[in-house]
Amino acid sequence: MILHYKCLGCGSDMSFDSESGELSCQSCGRHENIENYPEDLVSARFSTDEANEYHCENCGAVLITEAETAATSCSFCGAGVIIADRLSGQLAPTKVIPFTISKEEATKAFQKWCRKGLLTPKGFMTADRIKSITGIYVPFWLFDLNSRVHVNATCTKVRTYEQGDYIYTETKYFDAFRDINLDYVKIPVDASEKMNDELMDKLEPYPYDQLKEFKTPYLAGYIAEKYNYTDKELLPRAKDKINNYIESYISSTLTGYHSVNVKSKQIDTKSVKSNYVLLPVWMVSYDYNQSELTFAMNGQTGKVVGKPPISTGKVAMWFSGIAAGTFFALKCVSYMMGGGFW
Repeated sequence: MILHYKCLGCGSDMSFDSESGELSCQSCGRHENIENYPEDLVSARFSTDEANEYHCENCGAVLITEAETAATSCSFCGAGVIIADRLSGQLAPTKVIPFTISKEEATKAFQKWCRKGLLTPKGFMTADRIKSITGIYVPFWLFDLNSRVHVNATCTKVRTYEQGDYIYTETKYFDAFRDINLDYVKIPVDASEKMNDELMDKLEPYPYDQLKEFKTPYLAGYIAEKYNYTDKELLPRAKDKINNYIESYISSTLTGYHSVNVKSKQIDTKSVKSNYVLLPVWMVSYDYNQSELTFAMNGQTGKVVGKPPISTGKVAMWFSGIAAGTFFALKCVSYMMGGGFW
């Protein structure tokens, strides 16, 4: 079944407006509150075609989609299309963070980001080769985790003091035991096979206070993906993401010693709860030097991540500048110590 959200004023298709947070009609400018939009007015059509083939309600064009696509736009008439059966049952997200950055704002923010590159080529900094900017709701699992940690360690404190003609070194040994209970909430792990995990991780953090109960109108006019991996399959990745925090916390409880020798450490991390959510991402395709570069932007905060090209000329100038500065400093030291001129 595919869904279209029709304007109650003129009958045109409506899409989600990131500025107002409402459904917006591009034809007559009418806005509709998503919470109050009457579900019985949603235009729906069932399809008996194969799972990846649907028909646009507006123009009748055949929409060929990948199995993971849950929302898209008709390539012929531009209407926002939501494939409802890919968002129901176990595939239904519990929460969504809507876009607050429009496509125009995303374009300007990306161009500004390109111009800040100190070591990027001038051709890249002009930011005039953007091929496409696509708004995608990426599937994530948010994990609430609990870690029980048991640590046994031998620690030392060393004191040196003088007594008479002798210098003494005193070493005291301590057996340290730590029984730690740690809770972590909303650890995000992207569940899309297509998305680069490194890019998705670097887009964090998201403002989780902006999570809303999932409603399909938020997807109108955007692309959305359904998850490829279950929460059970992604739990190991969630555990990996908090490992550094656990180690850092353990270290913070063993301070004040000259040495710490950990004899045993047991970390038992379990999932308390997991929620399937959709988070907003602008994917940017940039054509530079006959190669396509991919960047991602947090659709809420505007944070841009990706690997821009590096100018070898700028890098050489930067290092030569450091070398020149070091040489100048050494000359100054030599002059001051020798008391003469260069």
